[in-house]
Amino acid sequence: MTSSTPLANRLAANARANAELDKAVFPRPRRPIVLAVANQKGGVGKTTTTVNLAVALARAGLKVLAIDADPQGNASTALGIEHPEGTLSTYDVLSDDATLEECLQQCPETENLLVCPATIDLSGAELELSSRYQREYILDRAIKDYLSVHRGVDIALIDCPPSLGLLTLNGLVAAERVLVPIQAEYYALEGVSMLMSTIERIRSYLNPKLNIGGVLLTMMDARTNLSADVANEVRRYLPQIVFETTIPRTVKLSEAPSFGGSIFNHDPRGTGAVAYRKAALELAKRLAETVE
Repeated sequence: MTSSTPLANRLAANARANAELDKAVFPRPRRPIVLAVANQKGGVGKTTTTVNLAVALARAGLKVLAIDADPQGNASTALGIEHPEGTLSTYDVLSDDATLEECLQQCPETENLLVCPATIDLSGAELELSSRYQREYILDRAIKDYLSVHRGVDIALIDCPPSLGLLTLNGLVAAERVLVPIQAEYYALEGVSMLMSTIERIRSYLNPKLNIGGVLLTMMDARTNLSADVANEVRRYLPQIVFETTIPRTVKLSEAPSFGGSIFNHDPRGTGAVAYRKAALELAKRLAETVE
């Protein structure tokens, strides 16, 4: 008689899930889609989600751009992109000192992913942008200029900072969809309500094409009732748009950025990688079904 343990069960479940995902076909949207990953609340897994979805989609064969619009530059670091001060970056795009194409770097993990990094210069961009004409549309114009020439791109992901300032505003005006990561914690819905209100205002005044592309529950802890309760409450409050997939709280996901790569570079067959591959497949299917 073989005995099973929680670890053995998890390893077996991961093996089954990876086998299914290896056979899965990730559909392409009918045209390029710009997706902002945004939540004004910090610490919800926003950058982790941007990085790992970008790599998962690229590894599945889609052509992906990742634009780091957060002055902390954590997405750039996690994707293995060099971004010391003076590197051509999102700051130069917003300052009209360089085109998006000039700022893009190849992600070392996959040839299908190009990255526009963030540098410390971006921290002063909000003040500099405040007096610019049509300041909300600068990133939108830069992305459209790039996509008009490079027609093979499937998805552009924008990692927005944890605020509702001009950098996030540029990301939301440039985007057609917003993906909102929500940490499975008690105050999760409060921040989302504020973000939803902001999205409605942006849709009314600046970007009528903007829609919610989904809500992704992150840092789920299967050992606690709180995570399950929050997940149920979010699904009740936001039916239809919450992803079926949830992202667990794992040590490997937390460790991955310190190794200069995504979870697929650090623990490619583990629980965190499985979760983000599933989320990427779900996102690809949603975009293929809903985008005309």
